[in-house]
This record gives sequence, C-alpha cells and structure tokens, in this order.
Amino acid sequence: MKQLYIVRHAKSSWDTPGLQDIDRPLKGRGVNDAYRTSEWMSEEGNLPQVLISSPATRALHTAMIFARTFNVDFSEIQINDRLYDSDIEDYLRVVRGISDGYASAAIFGHNPTITGFINYFADQRVSHVPTTGVVCLSFAVDRWSDLAPPAKLLFFDYPKKRRP
Repeated sequence: MKQLYIVRHAKSSWDTPGLQDIDRPLKGRGVNDAYRTSEWMSEEGNLPQVLISSPATRALHTAMIFARTFNVDFSEIQINDRLYDSDIEDYLRVVRGISDGYASAAIFGHNPTITGFINYFADQRVSHVPTTGVVCLSFAVDRWSDLAPPAKLLFFDYPKKRRP
C-alpha cells in the first residue's frame, strides 16, 4: 500500500513586475495557509515519509513550511525539475521513481497539472485544487513504479474549508 499526498503550492504574489514565474514568492496569506494546512495534517497523523518539490520558489517555500511542521530537515526535501512547467506524464515519472522504501510521499507542485494528475488516478473527481489544497490518494501496490488507476481518494482538504 502506498499513500501519495499531492499539495498545490500556497498563494503566491504577483506584486513584482518582471519577476520570472519560477521566482514568484508566497503572499503572507499563503504562508499562513501553508502553516495551518501542515499543522492540520500533522494533527491528523498524515505525515509523509518523503517530500518532493517543484523548484519554483512558491512550491519550495510551501514544502519548507510543511517540512518545518513535520520536523523534517530542509536538506531532506527533494527538488525535482519535472514538477515545474510540466504535464501529467512528468508527474507520473516523478512518482513512479520514488524509492519503494517509502510507504508515503508528498509532492508539491502546480495547477492545472495537479488537478489533472489527481483525476487521472482518483476514484472520485476533483474539479479544482485551490492553493494549499492537499489530496491524499491510496494505491493498492507495493512498488511506486506499479502505480495505476484507480486510486482511493482518502481526503481533499484546503484552507477555505477550515476557515470560520
């Protein structure tokens, strides 16, 4: 059994004209949402064994916030270029390449690829993953390389869902 947490980066800032897309930082709200979501996951016992992030600043910063909450050293975050400006096949290659020693993993990336990737596998449709949204899929396989649909959608959570 393998569990995959798919996390869309937190809310990013568009405040710096001319900044390359890959370098866009998080907004204050994004930072807060990432802390709240990672704390919720930790309280629920949803602690992935490995974190893999897009190299984009906003995704990597989101992964770092989750790592801090999960007490994972930043140096253990794996950065994979295939999670930025990519497609479902790229995400599939990343996930199928995860070491089988990990029963659970989290990837931090971008829409629309994340939503498409989830809907490729999930037994329930997700119309849109908002910023800092997290989906957990469960696969009845022993090796990441054997991932194939369908996967059981265990949960879909996002900050607005938990706001008062």
